Amino acid sequence: MELRQLEYFVAVAEEANFTRAAERLHVAQPGVSAQIRRLERELGQPLLDRSARAVRLTEVGAAALPHARAALAAVAGVRQAVDDLTGLVRGQVAMGMVSSRGPVNLPDLLARFHERHPAVDITLAEATSDVLLAGVADGRFDVALIGVSGEPPPGIGLEVVLDEPLVAISGPDDPLTGQATITLSELESRSLVSLPKGTGMRAIVDAAFLADGAQSRVTLEAGDPNVVAELVGRGLGVAVVPMSLATHYTKLHAMEITRPAGLRAKLALAWRTEGPVSPAARVFISQARALLGL
Repeated sequence: MELRQLEYFVAVAEEANFTRAAERLHVAQPGVSAQIRRLERELGQPLLDRSARAVRLTEVGAAALPHARAALAAVAGVRQAVDDLTGLVRGQVAMGMVSSRGPVNLPDLLARFHERHPAVDITLAEATSDVLLAGVADGRFDVALIGVSGEPPPGIGLEVVLDEPLVAISGPDDPLTGQATITLSELESRSLVSLPKGTGMRAIVDAAFLADGAQSRVTLEAGDPNVVAELVGRGLGVAVVPMSLATHYTKLHAMEITRPAGLRAKLALAWRTEGPVSPAARVFISQARALLGL
């Protein structure tokens, strides 16, 4: 069993495609296929299901994937240990983020880390909070900025970066404009503009409607909170958003939600507390927590 075989296997599993994996690895596609077949012959079991257009893991492949990642991380750790002795930090950090990151200055955070550790490759991807949490748990992301809607799963560390009240907003010509407070049951018959399912904010709002004995009627969804605010401003519905977003758009009317009371939006930094973590990721997480005042 060779390390490059494990590397090829992980790349194909993550890309779900031999051609994309070969492009990512900068090798010829036939070479990737040949090495994985040698690995499968050595193990005596197929790791990949090639029968469909998208390559999928077999049951054996799904069980082997975390160990392959751990083996590659261990080898990277050996290299990193040597670099650490000479004052170098190398490797790669994969970060995920939600689109509704509020006033958190993520570009500044990444730029500062890059200035200190230019040998580390940084990747950044945007997704919903549930996808990001799953990615942190299975090793696709080293760290992620997520919306919090409950307790984290085992093996995930969380530190809250932003905690602010949720308010209801309406457009300037809406009948609700001028009303200071509102309950979610009063919004039951109104068209609601919302972030999509899978986001922390949507989970909080859906749970709050249930707690108030009401049903939400989501008619418009947008992944960008700013688009949500703009749709409300054009009279296409009402929304529940963080206070900072409501105050940013001065033409919108914000109302305190009195029932259920105490609704809040929280952003948090999430990372693995169990399993392999690369030295570069450990340094990044430490510096991110310091820069964010955690």
